[in-house]
Order: sequence, then structure tokens, then C-alpha cells
Amino acid sequence: QVQLVESGGGLVQAGGSLRLSCAASGRTFSTHAMGWFRQAPGKEREFVAAISGSGTSTRIADSVKGRFTISRDNAKNTVFLQMNSLKPEDTAVYYCAADPRNKVVGFITAYWGQGTQVTVSS
Repeated sequence: QVQLVESGGGLVQAGGSLRLSCAASGRTFSTHAMGWFRQAPGKEREFVAAISGSGTSTRIADSVKGRFTISRDNAKNTVFLQMNSLKPEDTAVYYCAADPRNKVVGFITAYWGQGTQVTVSS
């Protein structure tokens, strides 16, 4: 069982930056691919980014490519989402996710965090 706790959300003006963190429990963190998803009001939850267990492979959604970066620190059981040049349409609840199969392509979530709100004002 893996427990995920996100932090770092908040209110930011358009063009600003935020860094989300997700702390994971358990000794198998480095064997799991980790991902970030988001869900805006009235919309489906959508994929944002994923990173392999070793951190050597990443995948970023086209909608945020060039603005968002995913990284991880396996020594601290933590995955990060650096969000730059934020836009009002990035407003959503952001969820951390884990895939024990360690798949960046074809990521399937086995564990979810509780989510953290990101609001970008215009």
C-alpha cells in the first residue's frame, strides 16, 4: 500500500510559478512510476505528467509541455511538479498518482493522493 500526500498548491497570478510536491510512504517508491493529473470543475480528470522509477524517463502532456517539469527525489520519497508560466486554464485540483508497474507510457494509477488546489488568476 502506498499513501500519497500532495502539497504546494495555492493562488497565483497568471505568468507565475508553483512547485507541487508529493510525499509517498513505503519502501518501494523507487520502483513505482509517479504521475500528476488534474481535474478542473466540470471536466474529466486529465493526465499532466509522469516519471519512471529511476527518473530517467518522463512524459508531459502537450497542454503543459515547455511550462511544466516533473522530477523526483527517491532518497526523500518525493515527486515534484514545477509549474511555470501558469495560465488561468491551469486552474484545477492536482492529484499525485503511482503506478507500481513503472510504466510512463500507458500509466495506470493504482494509488491516488487527496489532491491540492491550484488557482491561477488572470
